Amino acid sequence: MLALALAGLMLVAALCEAGASETVRFETAAYRLGELQQRAALERGEGPRRPTTIIGYLDKPDGSGPFPAVVTVHGCLGLNDFRRNSAEQLAGRGYVSLVVDSFATRGVKDDCLAGLGDRQGDAAGALAYLAQQPFVDPHRIVLVGFAQGGTAALGLATARPSPIFDLPAGLRFKAVVAFYPSCSAAGNELAVPALVLIGGLDDWSRAVECEWWALRRRGKGAPVHIEVYPEAYHAFDDPNLRIATRAYGHWMKYDPQAAAQSAATMRDFLAEQVR
Repeated sequence: MLALALAGLMLVAALCEAGASETVRFETAAYRLGELQQRAALERGEGPRRPTTIIGYLDKPDGSGPFPAVVTVHGCLGLNDFRRNSAEQLAGRGYVSLVVDSFATRGVKDDCLAGLGDRQGDAAGALAYLAQQPFVDPHRIVLVGFAQGGTAALGLATARPSPIFDLPAGLRFKAVVAFYPSCSAAGNELAVPALVLIGGLDDWSRAVECEWWALRRRGKGAPVHIEVYPEAYHAFDDPNLRIATRAYGHWMKYDPQAAAQSAATMRDFLAEQVR
């Protein structure tokens, strides 16, 4: 009986630990308007745009830190349990993990036909939120994006003559990881290092676009590493897709070999960037 009781306590403890994420709220970052844009808005009778409140799921390692951190942004189909749980595991490797849910407070189910929307602003808002936490090192925060979220990550990594979001001076992501993004949306020069992980059979985010982009930007800006898995489709890392599935006319399918290889590549990239 004692052994059974102890086993029950251990099971409860494990379940509590698995659901230990803290739900946090933060505001999407506001766009930084130039003088002419501000004047035009005033002439139209427009006041400042009210920021949108976003929820996220925060996990942190034991201890006081400051720790490196990872912001995770999901794709256009929304945040599923696999994506959330896999991001939580980062805390076990010494990272603060903040998983952004861009759709919950907006009442959105999916957003695959409307472009990026405010996804970049959501990620930038998560950056600003983490930078204020005493247990986070604000100079070692990496952005990881999937599909539409990966495209947003490359957009935020793009070098610009002036910041587009109203963030504290000098605050930016240390690096970005983009899983199966649309590389055509990225600029020819990046301000921070990037890792792109994509399937060769992906008909939603095409690997050839990333390869062309790499050729155009060769020798410009921060380094980019592109890893193509020749037999993999879109969302190759999601085990919920063991049976091939179509969404918006595109194939998605889990590939265990590509999933394992991409996870190892990302793990090494994160360690290198925040060491």
